[in-house]
Amino acid sequence: MKRIFLSFSSDNLDQVRGFRLLAKNPNYDLDLYDESIKVAINSTNADYIKKVIGDKISRASVTLCLIGKTTHQSSWVDWELERSHKEGNQIIAMALKGIDTAVLPQKIKELGLTFYPWDPSSLSNKIKG
Repeated sequence: MKRIFLSFSSDNLDQVRGFRLLAKNPNYDLDLYDESIKVAINSTNADYIKKVIGDKISRASVTLCLIGKTTHQSSWVDWELERSHKEGNQIIAMALKGIDTAVLPQKIKELGLTFYPWDPSSLSNKIKG
């Protein structure tokens, strides 16, 4: 089972919670261990927050960037993707449900990564790939 770090904009938290539930659904072949933040870090100290998030990214082998309409505006998403790239994590960019087009985070564009449409049933193959 691969350790996955979910990178997303806090604007999309409800949809991400739905994705987490979907990953537990036995009708989907999503074999993953969610290594990401589930409860907001109670701090305004950016260095501390980066350490906590960075430790989780380091334990993961895949970073799944779930993209909504405002994800590209999140400096935290860009930082998480940069850190994931430095760690050598596989990075997958997938639209959230209902998102057909979106402005991509800068790091996704820089790395020339494919932006996949919402398709959780094929996500397992992308993670294994």
